Amino acid sequence: MTPFKTFCGAAGALGLSLFAALPAWAQEAAAEAAPAVPNPGNNAWMMTSTVLVLLMILPGLALFYGGLTRSKNMIATMTQIGAVAALAMLIWVMYGYGLAFGPEGNQFISWGKFFLAGITPDSTAATFTSEVISEYVFVSFQMTFAAITIALVLGGIVERMKFSAIMVFAIVWLTIVYFPVAHMVWEARGVFFAMGALDFAGGTVVHINAGVSALVAALILGKRKGFPSEPMPPHSLTLTMVGTGLLWVGWFGFNAGSALEANGSAALAMINTFVATASAGLFWMLTERVMGHKGSALGFCSGIIAGLVAVTPAAGNSGPFGAIVLGAVASIVCYFFVAKVKPALGYDDSLDAFGIHGVGGIIGAIGTAVVYSPSLGGPGGADYAMGGQLVTQITAVLATIVIATVGTIIAMFIAKALTGLRVSTEVEQEGLDLGEHGERAYN
Repeated sequence: MTPFKTFCGAAGALGLSLFAALPAWAQEAAAEAAPAVPNPGNNAWMMTSTVLVLLMILPGLALFYGGLTRSKNMIATMTQIGAVAALAMLIWVMYGYGLAFGPEGNQFISWGKFFLAGITPDSTAATFTSEVISEYVFVSFQMTFAAITIALVLGGIVERMKFSAIMVFAIVWLTIVYFPVAHMVWEARGVFFAMGALDFAGGTVVHINAGVSALVAALILGKRKGFPSEPMPPHSLTLTMVGTGLLWVGWFGFNAGSALEANGSAALAMINTFVATASAGLFWMLTERVMGHKGSALGFCSGIIAGLVAVTPAAGNSGPFGAIVLGAVASIVCYFFVAKVKPALGYDDSLDAFGIHGVGGIIGAIGTAVVYSPSLGGPGGADYAMGGQLVTQITAVLATIVIATVGTIIAMFIAKALTGLRVSTEVEQEGLDLGEHGERAYN
């Protein structure tokens, strides 16, 4: 050992011994005076997770939804997804973060830190343990959740809604639906958080919110011209499959990132995101076979998304076997909503945003109360009461459905008053690619 290293080691040992000799009150005061420093590993993981969620939006969701539309609406669908996501990011830093996670507030909303006032590169945000991460990283991570949620809503209304109306709708919907629900579920003062509702990564905040809103918006908007008598198959299952893969990869940031640390909870969320999704993809194809159809690529992709949606609230709240069962159940139920309930009721949820995100989110949120049980391999304690947790989960689900429904009605009517909702019959027949954007996906 060099003399310099010897000196440093002796000095460090002396410093520790002197600190230990201080009275308890002095040690506490010194600890409080020391600024919180983000854990580099956790910070790096959360930055990676944030970028993974962005991957889910562009290009993941854009390709997934774009491939499911008719070719004349491919560019319009992808542009709408990118534009509302970008709009959500700007609104988030202006006032969305303050409404969801501001320093002041009550059970239903918060306020403060508008335009990120007071946040600096040295600001920190607490995780679920004693660790902290950079607040800018936390702001960015949560920002991507807002961006993808409003983009998911578009799955119910593509191929017939004006681009200008979509942008107005997005501003209002984020303000009166997403930001309050995010606060109520994920902020310590929020009413659902205080109730003990379990939502690891967004079963209520993201998927029930988006799925129910997509259905309500589709009902207000009306059916596409020719639906359901005219065939409207996906124009490119190849692109949909690519988008599915990108969504699954990005979802690890979505689910495992919601641990806010690179720890065992993130590891649990990671394996659950593997196995619940795999189970759901295969069970959708199996259900197709049982119902007398061939196992399809579209079915596999739909099952993959259903499993990802269902495991989202349970990602860190379930054991792997519970996640497998949850994915299978969600896949089967979502299949029947898409293949049986939707045709029977005749509503035009264009890309099955409600049938997969809404229904899958409800199953996942309620099912989390079951798979959380330690008897099923979940992380609940020995005194875990499944019945009480089921009541809590159902209450949060029902409240989210009401908020999403009322908020969507308000947002749609404001958009209608300002811009009108639907494109003209001529534009719808020609395709929104040319009619709304003056471009074609394919020449």
